[in-house]
Amino acid sequence: MKSLPNFISFSRIIFSLILIYTKPSSSAFYVIYIICGFSDIIDGFIARKTGTTSTLGAKLDSIADMIMAGVLLLLIYPILNPTTKVVIWIVLIGMIRLSSMFVAMKKYKTFASIHTYGNKIAGIILFLFPILIPYVNTTILMYITCIVASISAIEELIIQLTSNKLELNKQSIFIK
Repeated sequence: MKSLPNFISFSRIIFSLILIYTKPSSSAFYVIYIICGFSDIIDGFIARKTGTTSTLGAKLDSIADMIMAGVLLLLIYPILNPTTKVVIWIVLIGMIRLSSMFVAMKKYKTFASIHTYGNKIAGIILFLFPILIPYVNTTILMYITCIVASISAIEELIIQLTSNKLELNKQSIFIK
């Protein structure tokens, strides 16, 4: 049971990579995509409920999230045809995220991505994005996603810059 959450996180990496070989918006895409999303919810839940949370598990979860987001961007980008402004915005968000990870690496000598409420909300919005494409104007979806992702990335960078110790489960800069 101790390694089950890590196995689930690792399976998300595998399923995310399998997504590359599916046609976006196909039934196969949505089935695999929902499995990935469910695994993202259940791995942390099981780890907390069974008392098997670990630094390795938190890192594996963050890596799985990044791979899933990268695959999603790769698959959805051609469908969206975003403006140059949105592309630049996405690149800036990525740079802020990488800066935060760089700060953590320098300060704490480890890879770190914090599980803030902002990051969880950004993750939920990113997860819903491809599901909502047929129903909501994609420009509106892109702006909402970029706004939330920007706020969460900036919050994480502020936490990394101002913290004296690494707190992977810090909820927010507004909560002590």
